[in-house]
Amino acid sequence: MCGIWALFGSDECLSVRCTSAMKISHRGPDAFRFENVNGFTNCCFGFHRLAIVDQLYGMQPLRVKKFPFLWLCYNGEIYNHHALQKQFGFDCQTEMDGEVLLHLYERFGVQKMASLLDGVFAFVLLDTANRKVFVGRDTYGVRPLFKLLTDDGLLAMSSEAKGLTEITSCTASVVPFLPGHIEAFDLKASGKVESVQFDRFHCCTEAPAHSLYDAVQTASGFDEDTVKSNIRLLFENAVRKRLMAQRRIGCLLSGGLDSSLVAATLVKLAKEENLPYPIQTFAIGTEDSPDIIAARKVAVHIGSEHHEVNFTVEEGIQAMKEVISHLETYDITTVRASIGMYLVSKYIREKSDSVVIFSGEGSDELTQGYIYFHKAPSPKAAAEESVRLLKELYLFDNLRADRTTAAHGLELRVPFLDHRFTAYYLSLPEEMRTPKKGVEKHLLRDSFAGLGLIPNDILWRRKEAFSDGLSSVKKSWYTSLQEHLENHVNDDQLEKAPKTFPHLPPRTKEAFHYRQVFEELYPGQAKWLSHYWMPRWTNASDPSARTLDIYKPEKDQ
Repeated sequence: MCGIWALFGSDECLSVRCTSAMKISHRGPDAFRFENVNGFTNCCFGFHRLAIVDQLYGMQPLRVKKFPFLWLCYNGEIYNHHALQKQFGFDCQTEMDGEVLLHLYERFGVQKMASLLDGVFAFVLLDTANRKVFVGRDTYGVRPLFKLLTDDGLLAMSSEAKGLTEITSCTASVVPFLPGHIEAFDLKASGKVESVQFDRFHCCTEAPAHSLYDAVQTASGFDEDTVKSNIRLLFENAVRKRLMAQRRIGCLLSGGLDSSLVAATLVKLAKEENLPYPIQTFAIGTEDSPDIIAARKVAVHIGSEHHEVNFTVEEGIQAMKEVISHLETYDITTVRASIGMYLVSKYIREKSDSVVIFSGEGSDELTQGYIYFHKAPSPKAAAEESVRLLKELYLFDNLRADRTTAAHGLELRVPFLDHRFTAYYLSLPEEMRTPKKGVEKHLLRDSFAGLGLIPNDILWRRKEAFSDGLSSVKKSWYTSLQEHLENHVNDDQLEKAPKTFPHLPPRTKEAFHYRQVFEELYPGQAKWLSHYWMPRWTNASDPSARTLDIYKPEKDQ
């Protein structure tokens, strides 16, 4: 995790532009570099570093003697960089995982380069010899990237949108760069650019190209035992490859199925790999919350060094504006769920030495974990919804997970979004992936049944709405928010919301308040969000699972 920023064709003094690059400094607390490009005085890179791999040679823009015409700024981790180096005989100058991008590009071009990367990434690659700029982002948008391109050819890229909002006074829009795509630009002598190619290099429903060079091979066939064995193999491999770090590794642990599987597998592999420290796990909630109690049980079972972060409703509400500032969105469920993750990340940064943080994001989308999947009209519809959710992760859960951890200089790792694992799971027959016996994610749960990896009641613990799992059994975070915001927005304001906010008008007082805060922070940028996250196949007016007629709190199950 780090912050990347690049500018091509600026008509203003670059030292003035540097202030925009500083807006994402929280993403890289270890070092900063601002560098203009030889021969192009109006082009530059800004880089905020969080040192995870190769602490000596890890500054960017990355350049090596072999390719003096290439400049690379990237944010991410390439888990197969050693395998690619060996496969193609690359002579690497540094230990940086990103150096392999330069060698792959020089030999195969940008399209194949991107498709061979097993990892999460956002990159800006400049080739001064051929006057080209290339931009790319990983399949699920685990790493963020935003673009600003004006009609006269000024191009600016940033890990977060806030790094671009003051670049130009013209009507050009700041937009998220689409995951799974690359874009190529011609770089003119003036430093201005012209977009000449925009292509998708990978899709979540296809097996990734780099699997050809992966030592881990699955068995063929769709019989139940084979499938469950392959799921276990690929998931464990997804966790193992993410152990690549020279900083301490920890794990978020809510006590739900997904984070518990990640934490348990992480602890198991850390012992096998002889990591010189115990894995720290972190749970957040109010004192008697279901999540805190369940996470405590898992931590004892797996033997992690466990930390519990208690927070009050007042602390959550106090953090709200700061959270929206980091998120750059007003999506209801994203803001609501981010506050807890923001506060636990703050605790990790201040009270521990863990920097690389594992989490369970992506599982609900991949394995049909949301409660509304019980209402799916058919296995085909459920499978299509799963793919839609995965493709939109960059707007919602991935955005939340990245911004809340990056706000405190932490690097997030999400094994459930491993390319090999997701491609395999999505290739399974549609009927296998649906909820069974009234339980969502049945196939995933059943794959780990009888192993003792996590306690059996946690393995089969029903999906808990975040607002209930996090908070007291007496009153949920969801209810507390509604009560607090009731006094901040009046009925007249809500009635006029369609006129006040014509793009995605808020329908509740909570949504209205989030939108007010967002507009104060980012005026005129409402279109960064294309739609609200909402359950399908229900008449829901709120994204919370607790509003659905099929929802039962854990205490009532």
